Amino acid sequence: MSEIEFRRAAFGDRPAPTPDVLASGGPPRRRLLGAIVLGAQGRYAAASALLEPLARDRDPVIAALALSALASHRRQLGGHTTARGLDGAALRRASGAASDADPDGLDAPGALADALLGLAADHLGTGRLSASRRVLDRAGEAVRNWRTRVRLGWVTAELALASGDARAATAPAEAALEEATAAGSVRHTVKSRLVLAAALGAIGHKRRAGDLVSGALAAADKYELSSLSWPAGLIAADLWPAQAARHRARTAAVLHAVLLSSDPEGRRLARESPWVPV
Repeated sequence: MSEIEFRRAAFGDRPAPTPDVLASGGPPRRRLLGAIVLGAQGRYAAASALLEPLARDRDPVIAALALSALASHRRQLGGHTTARGLDGAALRRASGAASDADPDGLDAPGALADALLGLAADHLGTGRLSASRRVLDRAGEAVRNWRTRVRLGWVTAELALASGDARAATAPAEAALEEATAAGSVRHTVKSRLVLAAALGAIGHKRRAGDLVSGALAAADKYELSSLSWPAGLIAADLWPAQAARHRARTAAVLHAVLLSSDPEGRRLARESPWVPV
């Protein structure tokens, strides 16, 4: 399969190829895209097998993007401290790098923004809100493409939620959803729906929050986005207490499958994390 098809699976609306195709060889950028899709499916072991060699690539942009992707996967399993080390390494590789422009941010400015946004999310996950805010301000200056604008909206909204200001979270979350929808990225739209649902649910707008979560769950199931399906189930359980047991049981089943598809380090991080209901 071509790199264009891999790119559509990572950043567009194409259903993912089979895992063996995603994990197959090829040029560095194709392997990076395959790892991104595998991570979205919660197949962290297969993704790590692609990303770890790419993190040592002589091209600093590819190496930085691979480090940031691996950090994102660690963070998805609650390993914010581990992710911070990887994002720091990504920032070192991306700083001063140069490349041709890429529409989805797989370029030097995108690698720099990914590292900074990752660090902001890492600080947020470990309760270092002031540090998160400082890095997020730096990241805002580095954003050049739709994908990093979406991610900036996510982290800005999540920081507002963590700071106890749910109303301030709604505007960046709305902007992220609009940007992701306009770009036609299923994965980014699903995540944006969840971030916005969390913000709306926190200020009592339960009806729209529920609609957003329902749509996110349906799309996550259709496109096999297990990394987003289990967080969506947790939000659904909070929004609909009468159905909480069903949503939590479903979440546990999805998360169990994700952990079976994770490498030992990913499983360890999940077991030790206060964020992952293992």
